[in-house]
Amino acid sequence: MANKSIISAWPAFSWGIIAGMRSLTAPTFAAHYLSRAYSPVLAGSPLRFLQSAKVATGLKVLAGAEYIGDKMPNAPNRIAAPGLTFRVLSGALVGAAYRLNKSQDATTGAILGCAGALAGSYAFYFLRTRLTQHTPAPDWVYALLEDALTLTSGNLLAQATLTNELSLEEAGIGRI
Repeated sequence: MANKSIISAWPAFSWGIIAGMRSLTAPTFAAHYLSRAYSPVLAGSPLRFLQSAKVATGLKVLAGAEYIGDKMPNAPNRIAAPGLTFRVLSGALVGAAYRLNKSQDATTGAILGCAGALAGSYAFYFLRTRLTQHTPAPDWVYALLEDALTLTSGNLLAQATLTNELSLEEAGIGRI
Protein backbone atom coordinates (compact mmCIF):
# COMPACT_ATOMS: atom_id res chain seq x y z
CA MET A 1 0.00 0.00 0.00
CA ALA A 2 2.75 2.48 0.93
CA ASN A 3 4.63 1.61 -2.26
CA LYS A 4 1.54 2.52 -4.34
CA SER A 5 1.27 5.87 -2.49
CA ILE A 6 4.90 6.67 -3.23
CA ILE A 7 4.43 5.82 -6.90
CA SER A 8 1.34 8.02 -7.15
CA ALA A 9 3.12 10.92 -5.39
CA TRP A 10 6.34 10.70 -7.39
CA PRO A 11 5.20 12.49 -10.60
CA ALA A 12 3.95 15.63 -8.80
CA PHE A 13 7.19 15.76 -6.81
CA SER A 14 9.16 15.25 -10.04
CA TRP A 15 7.32 18.16 -11.68
CA GLY A 16 8.50 20.25 -8.74
CA ILE A 17 12.10 19.17 -9.29
CA ILE A 18 11.87 20.36 -12.91
CA ALA A 19 10.49 23.70 -11.65
CA GLY A 20 13.39 23.91 -9.19
CA MET A 21 15.87 23.50 -12.03
CA ARG A 22 14.23 26.04 -14.36
CA SER A 23 11.11 27.73 -13.03
CA LEU A 24 9.24 28.07 -16.32
CA THR A 25 10.12 24.70 -17.83
CA ALA A 26 7.61 22.71 -15.79
CA PRO A 27 4.58 24.88 -16.63
CA THR A 28 5.77 25.16 -20.23
CA PHE A 29 5.83 21.39 -20.75
CA ALA A 30 2.57 20.99 -18.85
CA ALA A 31 0.81 23.60 -20.98
CA HIS A 32 2.32 22.20 -24.18
CA TYR A 33 0.99 18.70 -23.54
CA LEU A 34 -2.26 19.72 -21.85
CA SER A 35 -3.16 22.03 -24.73
CA ARG A 36 -3.02 18.97 -26.99
CA ALA A 37 -4.84 16.55 -24.69
CA TYR A 38 -8.16 17.97 -23.53
CA SER A 39 -8.97 17.15 -19.92
CA PRO A 40 -12.56 17.69 -18.81
CA VAL A 41 -11.39 17.67 -15.20
CA LEU A 42 -9.03 20.61 -15.82
CA ALA A 43 -11.54 22.38 -18.06
CA GLY A 44 -13.83 22.91 -15.09
CA SER A 45 -11.09 24.12 -12.76
CA PRO A 46 -9.11 27.31 -12.17
CA LEU A 47 -6.15 25.55 -13.84
CA ARG A 48 -7.95 25.35 -17.21
CA PHE A 49 -5.63 28.06 -18.60
CA LEU A 50 -2.93 25.39 -18.87
CA GLN A 51 -4.96 23.83 -21.69
CA SER A 52 -4.71 26.96 -23.82
CA ALA A 53 -2.47 26.85 -26.90
CA LYS A 54 -1.86 30.61 -26.46
CA VAL A 55 -0.68 30.09 -22.89
CA ALA A 56 1.57 27.24 -24.07
CA THR A 57 3.12 29.49 -26.73
CA GLY A 58 3.61 32.37 -24.31
CA LEU A 59 5.26 30.11 -21.77
CA LYS A 60 7.63 28.75 -24.41
CA VAL A 61 8.80 32.30 -25.19
CA LEU A 62 9.23 33.11 -21.49
CA ALA A 63 11.05 29.82 -20.83
CA GLY A 64 13.44 30.55 -23.71
CA ALA A 65 14.20 33.93 -22.16
CA GLU A 66 14.81 32.25 -18.81
CA TYR A 67 17.31 29.85 -20.37
CA ILE A 68 19.21 32.80 -21.86
CA GLY A 69 18.98 34.89 -18.69
CA ASP A 70 20.38 32.07 -16.58
CA LYS A 71 23.68 32.35 -18.44
CA MET A 72 24.12 36.06 -17.68
CA PRO A 73 26.79 36.89 -15.10
CA ASN A 74 24.41 39.06 -13.07
CA ALA A 75 21.66 36.41 -12.88
CA PRO A 76 20.54 35.93 -9.29
CA ASN A 77 21.04 32.50 -7.79
CA ARG A 78 18.03 30.24 -7.67
CA ILE A 79 17.92 30.03 -3.89
CA ALA A 80 17.57 33.80 -3.44
CA ALA A 81 14.10 34.69 -2.11
CA PRO A 82 12.36 36.01 -5.26
CA GLY A 83 13.59 33.25 -7.57
CA LEU A 84 13.01 30.49 -5.05
CA THR A 85 9.49 31.74 -4.38
CA PHE A 86 8.69 31.65 -8.09
CA ARG A 87 10.15 28.15 -8.46
CA VAL A 88 8.07 26.90 -5.53
CA LEU A 89 4.90 28.46 -6.96
CA SER A 90 5.70 26.95 -10.35
CA GLY A 91 6.17 23.52 -8.77
CA ALA A 92 2.90 23.91 -6.87
CA LEU A 93 1.03 24.89 -10.03
CA VAL A 94 2.21 21.95 -12.09
CA GLY A 95 1.98 19.46 -9.22
CA ALA A 96 -1.63 20.52 -8.64
CA ALA A 97 -2.43 20.39 -12.37
CA TYR A 98 -0.94 16.91 -12.68
CA ARG A 99 -2.88 15.51 -9.72
CA LEU A 100 -6.11 17.21 -10.75
CA ASN A 101 -5.70 15.91 -14.31
CA LYS A 102 -5.54 12.41 -12.79
CA SER A 103 -8.69 13.14 -10.71
CA GLN A 104 -6.60 13.23 -7.55
CA ASP A 105 -6.33 15.87 -4.83
CA ALA A 106 -4.86 19.10 -6.24
CA THR A 107 -3.78 20.33 -2.79
CA THR A 108 -1.62 17.25 -2.31
CA GLY A 109 -0.17 17.83 -5.77
CA ALA A 110 0.63 21.45 -4.90
CA ILE A 111 2.38 20.39 -1.69
CA LEU A 112 4.36 17.69 -3.50
CA GLY A 113 5.26 20.16 -6.28
CA CYS A 114 6.46 22.70 -3.68
CA ALA A 115 8.59 20.09 -1.96
CA GLY A 116 10.06 18.97 -5.28
CA ALA A 117 10.83 22.56 -6.28
CA LEU A 118 12.65 23.20 -3.02
CA ALA A 119 14.59 19.95 -3.37
CA GLY A 120 15.47 20.63 -7.02
CA SER A 121 16.41 24.26 -6.40
CA TYR A 122 18.81 23.51 -3.57
CA ALA A 123 20.21 20.27 -5.01
CA PHE A 124 21.04 21.73 -8.42
CA TYR A 125 22.28 25.03 -6.96
CA PHE A 126 24.77 23.24 -4.72
CA LEU A 127 25.69 20.69 -7.38
CA ARG A 128 26.46 23.39 -9.94
CA THR A 129 28.28 25.54 -7.37
CA ARG A 130 30.47 22.63 -6.24
CA LEU A 131 31.23 21.50 -9.78
CA THR A 132 32.28 25.02 -10.76
CA GLN A 133 34.48 25.34 -7.66
CA HIS A 134 36.15 21.95 -7.96
CA THR A 135 36.60 21.47 -11.69
CA PRO A 136 38.28 23.57 -14.38
CA ALA A 137 35.07 23.96 -16.42
CA PRO A 138 33.29 27.32 -16.21
CA ASP A 139 29.78 27.64 -14.80
CA TRP A 140 28.16 28.08 -18.22
CA VAL A 141 29.20 24.53 -19.16
CA TYR A 142 27.28 23.16 -16.20
CA ALA A 143 24.40 25.52 -16.94
CA LEU A 144 24.12 24.07 -20.44
CA LEU A 145 24.30 20.52 -19.10
CA GLU A 146 21.57 21.39 -16.61
CA ASP A 147 19.49 22.85 -19.45
CA ALA A 148 19.82 19.62 -21.41
CA LEU A 149 18.89 17.54 -18.36
CA THR A 150 15.91 19.80 -17.60
CA LEU A 151 14.58 19.71 -21.16
CA THR A 152 15.06 15.97 -21.57
CA SER A 153 13.61 15.00 -18.21
CA GLY A 154 10.77 17.53 -18.53
CA ASN A 155 9.80 16.14 -21.91
CA LEU A 156 9.94 12.53 -20.72
CA LEU A 157 7.97 13.38 -17.59
CA ALA A 158 5.31 15.19 -19.62
CA GLN A 159 5.01 12.28 -22.05
CA ALA A 160 4.77 9.79 -19.21
CA THR A 161 2.34 11.68 -16.98
CA LEU A 162 0.24 13.98 -19.15
CA THR A 163 -0.39 11.84 -22.21
CA ASN A 164 -1.07 8.22 -22.95
CA GLU A 165 2.07 7.92 -25.09
CA LEU A 166 4.11 6.23 -22.35
CA SER A 167 3.25 4.57 -19.11
CA LEU A 168 5.20 5.47 -16.00
CA GLU A 169 6.95 2.13 -16.15
CA GLU A 170 8.01 2.59 -19.81
CA ALA A 171 9.55 5.95 -18.97
CA GLY A 172 11.40 4.50 -15.97
CA ILE A 173 9.33 6.58 -13.56
CA GLY A 174 7.66 4.73 -10.76
CA ARG A 175 10.31 2.09 -10.34
CA ILE A 176 11.67 2.50 -6.86
